[in-house]
Amino acid sequence: MQPFSAKFQNIAGSDTYPLEQVIYRSPIDNNLLEVKQDYAALRQRSPEEWKTLFHNRRTSFSPADLSGIWSKREMVLPGIPESDIVTLQEGWNPLFDGSVLAREIGLKKLWVKLCGNSHTGSFKDLGMTVLVSQVNHMIKKGVPIDAVGCASTGDTSAALSAYCARAGIPSIVFLPAGKISTAQLIQPISNGSIVLALDTDFDGCMQLIQEVTADNRIYLANSMNSLRVEGQKTISPEICQQLGWKVPDTVIIPGGNLGNVSALAKGFDDLLAMGLIDKKPRIIVAQAQNANPFYQAYTRGFDKLEPMKAATTLASAIQIGNPVSYPKAVKAIRDYNGLVVQVSEDDLANASHRADRTGLYTCPHTGVALGALFQLRASNVIDKDEEVVVVSTAHGLKFTEFKVGYHEKSLEGISAQYANPVFKAKPHFGSVMDILKREMQARRRT
Repeated sequence: MQPFSAKFQNIAGSDTYPLEQVIYRSPIDNNLLEVKQDYAALRQRSPEEWKTLFHNRRTSFSPADLSGIWSKREMVLPGIPESDIVTLQEGWNPLFDGSVLAREIGLKKLWVKLCGNSHTGSFKDLGMTVLVSQVNHMIKKGVPIDAVGCASTGDTSAALSAYCARAGIPSIVFLPAGKISTAQLIQPISNGSIVLALDTDFDGCMQLIQEVTADNRIYLANSMNSLRVEGQKTISPEICQQLGWKVPDTVIIPGGNLGNVSALAKGFDDLLAMGLIDKKPRIIVAQAQNANPFYQAYTRGFDKLEPMKAATTLASAIQIGNPVSYPKAVKAIRDYNGLVVQVSEDDLANASHRADRTGLYTCPHTGVALGALFQLRASNVIDKDEEVVVVSTAHGLKFTEFKVGYHEKSLEGISAQYANPVFKAKPHFGSVMDILKREMQARRRT
């Protein structure tokens, strides 16, 4: 059997580079790179053989198979030895049955892919295991890398710090001061990263980390590094595998730096090439209205990206005005009959907490995706007979201030339609029962 292999390739050209090379853009035209799999080699196994292999790995206890990413290693990093893999058992994220919410909005079927149910509480783990594993492999082969660095709005820094700590590789994190949650800030600190809080926004941090990593001794971990995409793309095969190798009609994902949407499309591309699926879903990107450069470009037919100064949004992890992965995301939307939607702060906050009433515990970024779903279903852009997956990108526990502020009705400009107050009462049976009877009756009516 021909060995499986992968390489970097220019997204708009034919120039290629080995994965062991420290490179993020084509030196020919400065375009982004992508990891290209050898589809001919992957097609040596039949679709049924792949399905059987992936099924068997789901029940395995080997370290690689316990990871949703490395259980599909042939389509991720086929050349890396299992001994070099740095894993925290990421992936295999639950596909939450959103039937209750689907009935409320008149939708055939809804699932929420809980990518925040992961080691550091966000989908960034899915890509970081691949990137740090490759760095670990390169260091062992003698490539002179001193540390791995990233700019972050919170979740990337948490993932980078955890995986580097696991591998024993130093990590460096640039964060915009005062613009991320306490839970997000403390994660890289706890894992031993060198943490710098900079008086700028994410885009300013991103510019600086590119300057710091220019000499290649510090390896860049942001999503312009296409290794991250290879882990994040496994969201697509996981969804299909969990649905019995069926493809949903529509997938909605929140977008900030836009690596996630290109990863989602690449995952479906791989499945199509391997014969595991025979159709494409529609991919919809949801952006917060206060940080919507991709939406603005979409309304102009993707003529060009016009970077913006992103305004403050509750969805802080996607408060990005100059998304690095814009070219890849444009291709994903065009290839997957896609849409881009913007969602207001009030709508994202209420959507998040409406979903919580059905057993979820959503982050504000998932609220953006859910807000887009509600908006598109109300306007019949999403038909009642569709089967929809919403990608949840982080766990709500990372955004406690958002949750508390909503229920206390202290978030400025937010109507808090689903706020649930705490009732203060004297420790007397009568006082307690008065509240219980009133509230139980009110909730039966709704």
